[in-house]
Amino acid sequence: MKFSTVKSNIINELSILQGIVEKRTTMPILSNVLMKAESGKVELMGTDLEVGIRTDFEAEVKEPGVAAVNGRKVFDFIRLLPDDRNIDFTKKDDQLVIKAGESEIKIVTADEEDFPPIQECNFEKGFSWPLADFKEMIDCVFYAITQEQRYYLNGALLSLKNNQLELVSTDGHRLSYTRREFSEVKVDKEINQIISKKTLNELRKFENEKIDFDFDDNSLFFRVKNRVLISRIIESKFPNYQAVIPKDNPNKMIINKEELSSAIRRVSILSAEKSKGIKFSLSPGELKLFSSNPEIGEARDRLEVEYEGQALEIGFNSQYLLDFMETVGSEKVRFEIKDENSAVLIRPEEEEKGHYLYILMPMKI
Repeated sequence: MKFSTVKSNIINELSILQGIVEKRTTMPILSNVLMKAESGKVELMGTDLEVGIRTDFEAEVKEPGVAAVNGRKVFDFIRLLPDDRNIDFTKKDDQLVIKAGESEIKIVTADEEDFPPIQECNFEKGFSWPLADFKEMIDCVFYAITQEQRYYLNGALLSLKNNQLELVSTDGHRLSYTRREFSEVKVDKEINQIISKKTLNELRKFENEKIDFDFDDNSLFFRVKNRVLISRIIESKFPNYQAVIPKDNPNKMIINKEELSSAIRRVSILSAEKSKGIKFSLSPGELKLFSSNPEIGEARDRLEVEYEGQALEIGFNSQYLLDFMETVGSEKVRFEIKDENSAVLIRPEEEEKGHYLYILMPMKI
């Protein structure tokens, strides 16, 4: 294998693989990227067996061939080269020689036959939508995905219904739901798939172009221009999230998002480190916030609000509240509360794009 390219062609494609290539692994081959040079381009592949990425870049291919080489070392060397450098790649026996001017590195290659196969997809189903909008949806659910043993909580549920795309996540303490309509999405039969947290995180790194989506019995496929991400399906049943959305909530508060976020941050300074608990005391026209730590002290704050309902006190994890506040786009947010022991529904007061709901369980303070 022998080819030449410029740094600007290869560096971004190597960069996008760094989140996939395993740094510490019991399978050494997974620390490698597979390079496949042929007819004017070089294909790069990386996988951790859960997520795989295929991408390519333009190159002057002098001798077609394949090499499996440590992905991090190649990236680090090329990253430190001047931007305008031409780079020559040559596979000699069991080494990949990379040379740019007077700079040269030789890296021992692995047996490419040991590299796990990465599925291909022709994207026949024709589902697509703008990635910029999808990233905003990912941000709305990402924080509520957990990494515990219940596999269905290790990702977000993606649902396609008619021309609607939904994402839902839950960690057992809270649930986040977002929905948007895309004219490009048309399905005859409802589609439900769980997407892993790692997959969602890698998609956030892709350029804001159109994203194509497809799937089979084992994998989900996402394509953005020349990059294809392949994700192993999480084989589990997602909880019936519709059943936990509270319907009867007579107590309603509307409040400025920035004012509430600032007050939560101030009061939570003295909340217990583990629980991060703060107390809301609600009455017509006002919200009082309170936290205490027996070893340090206590903190209080007060805000003017629009509130309809009975006086009540309810506790929350302050970080869970801030997670929602940091992703909601509206100036004001609405809290809909049944009582101090029931799940609370929080949503934007004004919704410019789609639909966003957050269900949060209270905590005892």
